[in-house]
Amino acid sequence: MSAEQQLAITSQRMFGLGWMRGTSGNVSVRDGDDLLVTASGVDKAALDATHAVRTSMLGEALPGQPYRPSAEARVHAAVIAATGASAAVHVHALSAVVAASRWPTGVTLADVEQLKGIGRAAHGDRVTVPVVANSQDMAELSDRVLGALGAGVPGVIVAGHGLYAWGGDLDEAVARTESLDWLCEYALRIDALRP
Repeated sequence: MSAEQQLAITSQRMFGLGWMRGTSGNVSVRDGDDLLVTASGVDKAALDATHAVRTSMLGEALPGQPYRPSAEARVHAAVIAATGASAAVHVHALSAVVAASRWPTGVTLADVEQLKGIGRAAHGDRVTVPVVANSQDMAELSDRVLGALGAGVPGVIVAGHGLYAWGGDLDEAVARTESLDWLCEYALRIDALRP
């Protein structure tokens, strides 16, 4: 399967989970010396392999591309370069947005099995998923996301916006996205149970 097909299948899967409604969200994967990023303004339910835009490792579209890359291609490129990841996923998971609203300095988790899904220990490990302020300036947003990388978590929540997660390949980036969504939902439900 080509990297373009992987990108399309992943986007459709994220749409099916309710995380890429309409044209929201984007996916990227390294392909040789280039980065493939989902096209801007395309409904993720209808996205196919032709909507994979080839960009430089700075997130800038290479000549001859029929579509514009997502505006957030620059954020994807910065995360991949800084972490050594090969893929990144950006979704508008409601759980992450609500959790960031509840805990604007970060979503803290401990002693829950699903932490293993983001490479942490299930017990005896205290983890804070970082939250950064949103920006429509992609250079500024990239800097904010990169500034949160020291938390030892393969994901960052952008307040009022969504979640970025990354991995060694697209499957790992997706699995980490799923785990982070579950963990945010868990944190919110546990908080709701407290008197």
